Amino acid sequence: MLISDTRRIGEKLFCIRKKCGYSREDVAELAEISDRAYADIERGSSNMRTDTLVRICRALKITPDEIFTEPEPVDAPDPDTVSERLSSCSSEERATAFKLLDVYLSSVGK
Repeated sequence: MLISDTRRIGEKLFCIRKKCGYSREDVAELAEISDRAYADIERGSSNMRTDTLVRICRALKITPDEIFTEPEPVDAPDPDTVSERLSSCSSEERATAFKLLDVYLSSVGK
């Protein structure tokens, strides 16, 4: 899904910057723009030119699609459906399913 809302783009930049461990000043310096300009972009109160976008992406070591896209929503099964599917499994299969779930949740930090 394509994002065009400047506030949502700014929120994504903020999250990516924090994950990278950079300050606003760090990103602004690496992107060769003013601290104020970067702060305005991150707040969503300013549009950015294409060349500015490219410099910010280079500074954060990301691609533009990481800023302008979000994954399509996934139709996740409801808990009752999961429970029904698990109830038809053997105890060994359920144990394996829970181990897989534990590994997955650990990998996403839960």
